Amino acid sequence: MIAGATGRARGPLVVLDADSTLIREEAIELLAEEAGSLAHVAAVTERAMRGELDFAASLRERVATLAGVEVTVLPRVRERMTPTPGIEALIAGVHAVGGRVGVVSGGFHELLDPLAERLGLDFCRANRLAVADGRFTGAVDGPVIDAEAKAEALVEWAIASGIPLERTVAVGDGANDLRMLGRAALGVAFCAKPIVRAQADVAIDRPDLTPVLTLAGLRG
Repeated sequence: MIAGATGRARGPLVVLDADSTLIREEAIELLAEEAGSLAHVAAVTERAMRGELDFAASLRERVATLAGVEVTVLPRVRERMTPTPGIEALIAGVHAVGGRVGVVSGGFHELLDPLAERLGLDFCRANRLAVADGRFTGAVDGPVIDAEAKAEALVEWAIASGIPLERTVAVGDGANDLRMLGRAALGVAFCAKPIVRAQADVAIDRPDLTPVLTLAGLRG
């Protein structure tokens, strides 16, 4: 939780995935470029997002390729993260009616936290990268944020905000988002993989988050 996101909210709760949803890129792939493992990591990411691989195992496999990379690459990687068009309008629209916006990610706090603070998000949850002697060890520090953890974050943040699940919206693109989309009152597939489009309540097919305002009943 980001400081300030306490007490009861009047509006809806909107929870977004990060990679290819809140931002246009896959953050693990940006890190993999620094490690020289992009081709392998991108292939594993694609299979995981299509639901062909166990997410936690696939994440650990991808993070293992980062072993030895210096943490000094983080600012450079952050600069390459591009917020998806419409995200500022979405956040402003939800906040205008007293709602809350969160991001829950299979990515990493080390990359997401500065962006979440700059955008004014109310909640942020992600994985952490293990570090020793100024370098990534190739391990995830703590439990992996998987599909169930994403769904649990949505419920936890709704309860913390006094928002009933009937006023929650979840937005994501990959198989790891399906439980979160299913737990929310409205699950939105965003430029999503086929498995997600097939199971979501509604789909947005262009990289613009503004339509979420209409879907949430905040814009005519």
